Formats: sequence, structure tokens, C-alpha cells
Amino acid sequence: MSYFARETWDFSPPPPSQLGDHSVRAVSQKLAGRSIALMVCGGIAAMKAPLLARALRKAGAEVTAFVSQEALRYVAQDALAWSCDREVIIDLSARAEHLGDGQHFDAYLVAPATYNTINKAAHGIADSLITTTLASAIGRCEQGMSQVLIVPTMHGSMHNSILSDSLKRLAQSSVHIVKPRMDYGKHNIPSEETLVNELSRAISKSPLKGKGILLTGGPTPVHIDGVRRLTNKFTGRLAHKILEELYTRGAEVRLLLGAGSHSPPSEFNHLVEWVDCFDTYHQRCLTYAQDVQCWAGIFTAAVADYQPRVKMQGKIESGRQRFSIDLQPTIKVIDELRQQCPQLNMMTFKYQENMSHEALMEIADERLNRFEAVIANRGEEQGSLGEQVAWLCTKEQSPKRLSSKLGIASGIADYLENLALQQA
Repeated sequence: MSYFARETWDFSPPPPSQLGDHSVRAVSQKLAGRSIALMVCGGIAAMKAPLLARALRKAGAEVTAFVSQEALRYVAQDALAWSCDREVIIDLSARAEHLGDGQHFDAYLVAPATYNTINKAAHGIADSLITTTLASAIGRCEQGMSQVLIVPTMHGSMHNSILSDSLKRLAQSSVHIVKPRMDYGKHNIPSEETLVNELSRAISKSPLKGKGILLTGGPTPVHIDGVRRLTNKFTGRLAHKILEELYTRGAEVRLLLGAGSHSPPSEFNHLVEWVDCFDTYHQRCLTYAQDVQCWAGIFTAAVADYQPRVKMQGKIESGRQRFSIDLQPTIKVIDELRQQCPQLNMMTFKYQENMSHEALMEIADERLNRFEAVIANRGEEQGSLGEQVAWLCTKEQSPKRLSSKLGIASGIADYLENLALQQA
């Protein structure tokens, strides 16, 4: 038998599905119950509008598309109607759809937003479906009734002083200007996931909005010599999910991510600081936690417990029959932070293997004498689909079971929201 035979399809039909033709499979509840006006201008990026509409719906939103006549050169009206599962608005009519009287929109997302539309909106020109709807939307935004997000999408040569002035003017009117994806000398439309996250953040009413939160993740290696280091198996992927969850709820979150971790989505690069080793991790934790704006700390990092007593210079030669390293315990960073930052709301993580659930809960209970919350988990405990399982332990309630990285991230954010309300 060859392991290199080409895989072929046996021409079998797809398995049955409970989803209808227009239905989408929910991937999150970030926009659950929200009504979004997707405003599509006449740029080539309009071709992606159906995918964006589907992504918004997968996050729980109801989506109504407003499409310019120029945009219909790049995207079919039927494709958008299918993606939104509702009629597309392409003209001003006696129903005054541009005023939103028949339906309240939580947010207006202009994606793509062309040079022409941005400059017209900034100077109060309302001479088309999109600009007239946008004039009303900005008025609602200024009155705190809705949010407006504009995604500039155009060739870099069109980013002139006129455009910059218009963007500044719109930002002063409480409009959210979403940073485009810079590539090939152009302002490109960001990914659907990025736009869902930016929209979620803009309309968030979470008590975490504006709260400074320090988050750590991944391993914190210790150096043996100038080439080698001791590390562990953890990847930082859970920290990525927590970062996204807190960001979309409006928190001002910063992630310290250990060397060897997986990279988070590029949209979060500005929120991430990479730390190359345990010593840097220790120093940066103290710096962030002592910031007066830091309200909470979530310490998911798999911190090194031991480090060599002496770091060798250069590279230790290979070929030795035996080689030993004299290790000493590292500083317990969370204990130092607790002592130096008594006002910080701290959530620590405890991972164990070859231990019973009862013994794990005993360790968590002991930690609750020093910290507000503990996330405890065991290598032996997984969900029915092999997903990660953890227990949220607090002083006030019985341990709460959380399942999957997304479920753990959501549970942590929910706990912090309740804590913020209690401390308000």
C-alpha cells in the first residue's frame, strides 16, 4: 500500500444539514440582537460585501445592505440579497429608508468607503442614497443613538490632504474611522473578522469599556547559553482568544506574549508586546501592573518555574556524553505583583497533571486567599470533542466549568464584567 496515492472523491452527496439555504452557522454572539446597516460604495472592494454580510450574520447581527448604483458594477444585487437574507436598498424612496424610521440601526458600517463618499459626508453633501443615509446616520451618532464606522478603501495616491482633513472632521463628529489594511500601495478593506471585531467594539456597552487590563500568555523561556533555552509546550492561543473577547467588549487590553507562542491575528499587533525570556516578562509585568490605568491582570502565561543558576556565554559545544544544568527556582511573579499592586484585580491560572479534580480545587481554594479569581485545569480533563476544559474559581461562587478556548475567554470576560459592576 502506498501512502502517496492521490486522494479522490467517490462522488457521494454532502451530508444533510438542518440549515436553510439562506441560514448561517453562528460562530459567536458578538453582535447578537444588533441591527446593522451595511453601506456599500462603488469600489472594487464592493465585491467582498456578500462575504462581509455573512460574517456579520454569523456573529448574530441582522444586516440590511444600502448599495450605491456604482457599487452594483462590482457586486450583484441578488448576491447581496441572498447574503443578507433580505431586500437590498438601492434607491431613495418615499419609504424614507435613509432615515431609519422603519428600522433602528445600532450601527452603520460603510465598507468599502470611497474617496468620493468620505469627502462628501465630511462636508455635508447628501446627493445620493449612501450620502443621504450617512448624513442621517452621523446625526444619530452625534445624538448617541447609533454608531457609524467608515472603512477607507482606495489607492494610496488618493490619500491626499483633502482626504486627511475629511477623516479628521468625521472623527470629530464621533465617527469611527477603521484603519484599512495597508498593502500594495493601497488602503485595502480589512478582513471580515477584523470588521466584525471593530463593529463589536464600537457598539459595546460593556462595563469593561475603557478598563485597562494586562493579559499575559505563552511560555517565558529561560536561557541556558546564547543559543539554547528551556521552555514548555504552551502556545498562547488561549491568550489570543481572551485578547479578542476583551477587545470587542471595549477594554483597553495589552498582551505580554512569550517567545515561542503562536502569533495572534495581525489586527491585534498593536496590542501585543513580545517578551523574549523570563526576566523580560518579570520586568514588563511590573511596569504594566503599576500603571495607574491598569484595573485588572489575567495571567495565563506558562511561567518558567526554574532557571539555570548561571547562563553560559556563547554556545556550549556539542558532542558531550553527559551535560547537566544546575537549576534554581524563579521569582513568583504573581506573588510579587500581589504585594506591590494590592489594588490590582488579579486572575491567575493553575495547570496540573496526574491530579484529581478534588485536589485541583483544593489548590485553587488556597490561591483564592491571595487572588480574586483562579482558572484551574488538568491535562487529563477534556470535553467530549477533545476541547480544553477549565474551572473558574472565585470566593463568591462555586467553581464554574468552562469549555473550549472561546468558552473560557467568554467566561473570563463575563466574570470581569460582573466584577466591574460590583466595584462601580
